[in-house]
Amino acid sequence: MTLRPARIAISAAFFVQGLLFISLTLRLPVVQDLLDLSELALSGLMLMLVLLSGAGSVVAEALAKNSDSARTLRLALAVIALAFVLIAFGVRGDGSLPIFAVGIAVYGLGLGANDAASNMQAVALEARVGRPVMPSFHAAWTAGGLVATGLAFVPVSFPAMVAALVVVPLIALGAPLLRRDVPTVATPVTTAQLGVPWSRILLVGVALILFYMVDTSATAWGPVYLSSGNVFDNPPTNSSMFALATLPYLAATLLARLVGDGLTARLGARTVVRGGSILAFIGLAIIVFAPRSTWQVGILGFFVVGLGVAIIAPLAFSAAARIASESDPASGPIDEAAHRARVDAVIARFNQFNYVGALLGAVLTGAIGSGNLRIGYAVPMVLVLAMLPLARHFVGPATRTPAPDNSLAPGPATP
Repeated sequence: MTLRPARIAISAAFFVQGLLFISLTLRLPVVQDLLDLSELALSGLMLMLVLLSGAGSVVAEALAKNSDSARTLRLALAVIALAFVLIAFGVRGDGSLPIFAVGIAVYGLGLGANDAASNMQAVALEARVGRPVMPSFHAAWTAGGLVATGLAFVPVSFPAMVAALVVVPLIALGAPLLRRDVPTVATPVTTAQLGVPWSRILLVGVALILFYMVDTSATAWGPVYLSSGNVFDNPPTNSSMFALATLPYLAATLLARLVGDGLTARLGARTVVRGGSILAFIGLAIIVFAPRSTWQVGILGFFVVGLGVAIIAPLAFSAAARIASESDPASGPIDEAAHRARVDAVIARFNQFNYVGALLGAVLTGAIGSGNLRIGYAVPMVLVLAMLPLARHFVGPATRTPAPDNSLAPGPATP
């Protein structure tokens, strides 16, 4: 059996995540007007989304430990579909804040579980292939976001579009994923028993925090930044034009991630991370200091930011999996299933850094920049430079029983 079906299935999960998340965040200005929300109230909803996403990642770890990441990912997709049904009802007519808030809460749980489980699947496949492939998986997320951005220009109401998107995660439920056999060891192996070096993983996690801080500030607050009269003298007023903040960011992100596998193989993860952090600083500086009379300059800033930060997240997950893979004890054999269970647990916990970064990007950007979002973007502009010293902790992909693309061993990919 080949690896290709599993690789396509995992990419589909990333694609669905990007499609639905960007479809929602692009329309935050519409939601804000419909439900008459202040920027602080909108920040509160984003905070709830982030916190419940973190809870969803914790749930994913427990579920993956007792079954595997394939089943966990399917459950997450089902929860996301339910959430979008609720969100569709919450934005119908004059809108209903309670229903919308419940939908966001359910979506947060599914979002976190999907994030964790899809990355578990991705690092497992990368280990079997034995070369960098995580950037291309995250490129699928970006491709989904670009499709969502294109849909923003389609003359369809927000409730109708949300309702139509419900079917997308349901389709992905049946895709073939990498299954894990039940461990043959008598007692489940824990990360503590295997001595996972969390101090090293923590340093890579700080870099992941910085990435998601920048990424979420761009995707969640970019449309609000572009439409704000406090930022520009004559901002765009058509809601479909708000996507112009996100579109260049996602286009640059997709471009960088598509070439990321080969670029990382040639230059190494450390060099790529250092170069990306410098580019991100330049892009954020353009956003902060864009002339009030020219909102198009801000769009250029988002493009440069996307080029810079795009492959930091996938390389961070690769590094965490590699560090976890190097931590096998010298005594006591561990089989492939137990090893993968351990790496799954590490990835689920590592995914929590995602939401710390999202908290900084989504909540602090809006709260600090409540009067003027330029000030909000100044925070990630300064902090992203911390990526430079952290780059030395990035290592290559974990390889354990690597297999060529036309084979799948030791476990099957099953629907």
